[in-house]
Amino acid sequence: MSEKKVLIIRLSAMGDVIFTLPLANVLKNAGYKVSWLVSEKGIELLKNNPTVDDVILVPNNKWKKQNFFKNFFEYINILKYLRNEKFDIAIDTQMLFKTFIWTKFCGAKRRIVSKSAREFAIFGGNEIIEKLYFDWNSHVTQDYLKYAKYLNLEISNPIPILPASDDLTKNYVQSILKDVDKSKQTIVIAPATTWKAKHWDKDYWKELIKLLKNDYNLVFTGGCNDNELIKYISDGIGINLSGKTNILELCELFRNVDLLISLDSGSTHLAWATQVPKIVSIFCCTPQKRYQPIGASNKYIALTGNLECQPCHRKKCPLKSEKNLCTKFPRVEEVYKAVEELMLDKVNKR
Repeated sequence: MSEKKVLIIRLSAMGDVIFTLPLANVLKNAGYKVSWLVSEKGIELLKNNPTVDDVILVPNNKWKKQNFFKNFFEYINILKYLRNEKFDIAIDTQMLFKTFIWTKFCGAKRRIVSKSAREFAIFGGNEIIEKLYFDWNSHVTQDYLKYAKYLNLEISNPIPILPASDDLTKNYVQSILKDVDKSKQTIVIAPATTWKAKHWDKDYWKELIKLLKNDYNLVFTGGCNDNELIKYISDGIGINLSGKTNILELCELFRNVDLLISLDSGSTHLAWATQVPKIVSIFCCTPQKRYQPIGASNKYIALTGNLECQPCHRKKCPLKSEKNLCTKFPRVEEVYKAVEELMLDKVNKR
């Protein structure tokens, strides 16, 4: 009997690709050949990933810079490739217009979409499952696993699996960490993300770092645009890696440190996917229970405020007064206490 083929359609973003990886893991364990249609933002997590057999790139970022006709011919070539694969099943976990087109015309016999689909994406499917995204107390990975449940697949503690680091990546990260004080534990601080409303107050970060600087090695990560923020909150303390690591190097960094302090961000989700560092995650406007790292309470602590407006899950604050008040919660002392709790537990086990 020939191997069944499944196509996962999840173009972006990095965090959502990570949250979909447990679904790929379940499908792979059930004997499916797993292909994945993805854009530039998530492809590095899928290439050489043991749960994904074939990665098909949709170069959305490149297409934005090219003329329509060149894009059109590239689109048709990708579509031909998909149809030639003769997929048994296509699963759209993004459920937007940009994925509707791929789902509708990929040629899969069964095209599965949720009732939660937006922008006409529901019309891309010929099988519709229950709603996703309606319960902020349910972790997002559980939503994506509803596709596996619909296919009657066995789900046993699925976790995201990332590609292993090559020697070049390992050597680069070791060179970054070669001068850290080996007698101290190492904390990575990732203070930024693409949503400004998710950002914790920069003066709170500054105060927290003053409390941590004498007892821990501190490493700061972020993109090039985060350099100014990192310089402000760090006062030149620690190792500033803003703009100096790609996704796979960041994965390897997380595999070699003790703890991450971050936001509801790709960095948090990536660190969780490595299953190595402990994590203190800070949630301002987004739902903690939906996006927090899941696992043992002595490894992951997620913190948020207790405001009536939390979580609003909006990029722009809906309040007319006291704008972005949620960015001042949790308080510094709560975050510091969580760090000490997790790190002390690690010390006691040595």
